[in-house]
Amino acid sequence: MSLDDKRVLLFDLDGTLVDSAPDLAAAVNQTLVHLGREPFPEATVRNWVGNGALPLISRGLSGAKEIDATLPQDLVDQALAAFLDFYAHNVCDKSVLYPEVKETLLALKQRGYRLAIITNKPEKFIEPMLQGLGLSGVFEFCLGGDSLPERKPNPLPLFTACAMMNAEIADCVMIGDSKNDILAAKAAKMDSIGVSYGYNYDEDLGIHEPDFLFDHFNELLSVLDDLKTPA
Repeated sequence: MSLDDKRVLLFDLDGTLVDSAPDLAAAVNQTLVHLGREPFPEATVRNWVGNGALPLISRGLSGAKEIDATLPQDLVDQALAAFLDFYAHNVCDKSVLYPEVKETLLALKQRGYRLAIITNKPEKFIEPMLQGLGLSGVFEFCLGGDSLPERKPNPLPLFTACAMMNAEIADCVMIGDSKNDILAAKAAKMDSIGVSYGYNYDEDLGIHEPDFLFDHFNELLSVLDDLKTPA
């Protein structure tokens, strides 16, 4: 893969740009306590993040990464509503940007790259998080996990982003921390970049064969340093 022909950079949010696990874990545990259940350590909840709100709270109810198929639907619905309410009040309380994220994004934008977010996070939480972390206005648009009928690893959000930005698949690259990002990119026949930190269920992201795999976010910028600035 050559990055010199890329003009559009599509970023995952949680686990790629933002370490949001502390606030997500707090909301999960508030929900569980509200339902009379035992909370979990933040480190445990970290391994459940990455597929969106419904799988996250379902894992909390199950007490495991593998969701209990026998969970009553009314319990799941009740828990999801409570989780979304608790999280809405603390979207950006303890969440922080990963090192060098803001500096790298601003440098890319200055070079003329077009930036967008494709996340499985519910759409209503995206802008409050960006505002809280000083990233408001950096991205052309954001697609959440409930913005479309399908979410990552389905390629629909990536196709939609291309259409919204009047870009070809070959113009774009998907950047994320989980297999959902890489699998969505592969399904769309789009190039991908993985970051080794974040939330990927303790799985080596390399097994999904992203075109590049970085340990630090600003390595994206270092790869682009010697390439031609987009017109």
